[in-house]
Amino acid sequence: METENLKFEDLIGKNSVSDEKEQINSVAIIGAGIMGQGIAQCVAAAGIEVIIIEKDGLRLENAKISLTENIEREIKRWVMTESDKKSILSRINWECKIENAKNCDIIIEAVDEDFELKKNIFKQLDKIALEDAIFVSNTSTLSLTKIAEQTSRPGKIIGMHFLNPVPKVPLVELVKCLETSNETLGIVKKFAQRIGKTAVEVYEYPGFVTTRAIVPLLNEAMYILMEGVSTAKDIDTAMKLGYNFPLGPLEMADQMGLDEVLLWMETLWSTLGEPRYRACPALRKLVREKKLGKKTGEGFHKYDSDGKIID
Repeated sequence: METENLKFEDLIGKNSVSDEKEQINSVAIIGAGIMGQGIAQCVAAAGIEVIIIEKDGLRLENAKISLTENIEREIKRWVMTESDKKSILSRINWECKIENAKNCDIIIEAVDEDFELKKNIFKQLDKIALEDAIFVSNTSTLSLTKIAEQTSRPGKIIGMHFLNPVPKVPLVELVKCLETSNETLGIVKKFAQRIGKTAVEVYEYPGFVTTRAIVPLLNEAMYILMEGVSTAKDIDTAMKLGYNFPLGPLEMADQMGLDEVLLWMETLWSTLGEPRYRACPALRKLVREKKLGKKTGEGFHKYDSDGKIID
């Protein structure tokens, strides 16, 4: 009989075991900033339960208000419905204790671009998380391999570099560190697809693809403005109409957060030592003045309460 040549896994279904492992039922996100909120929205919209964890109640409440307002703006634009809003928010739980991530299948770290902070978070998570839990970092410039060394599960550490605004950008970079297993990569790739993202695989290197390529463009646009060649509005218009960019480079930097952009530049400059990553003084001045872009209402442009440019 033909069945005599079949293996056991052929009879039960080759993918039955791996499919069970790859089923993601719950996700924790450490950090309730702009990126954390955006990731949570995408995950919840895909029908997955989410826990957002922040270090104090005030930050958590502000994040909840911010996410709700962002969704309501999308409703006004007819991009989402009230039903979508209720469905998404019903799947998001807000917590202040990292221990609440202990039963989640995937834990995504989305805090500031600070190596010591990320390292400490991964150390804590390694002690409390499920043995099979996958740890994800949203880092854009830091070494995942060094972060993974802080845990007992380096094969289950991977990067998912989301771009802001997360719900609108259909791309995520999957960053493999030295010991990331193929199984981890496969699970996270399917997870990315499930939450509506096209994944590109990259190997660990400062800036990966997107950050490394975009930072010199942003920096040069800032120098053009500082040198008085043109206005911020006209620089952005030139790049949008001349090269079919959806946003000009200065508006893009404002949207990313000028403090974040400065952190990227400083990390790339110190790591690679190449002049194209040396931050423009105009950027440093705005960050010193707490004019951080769209999130504070002023950066290279000024913004109204709906986030629209008013200058």
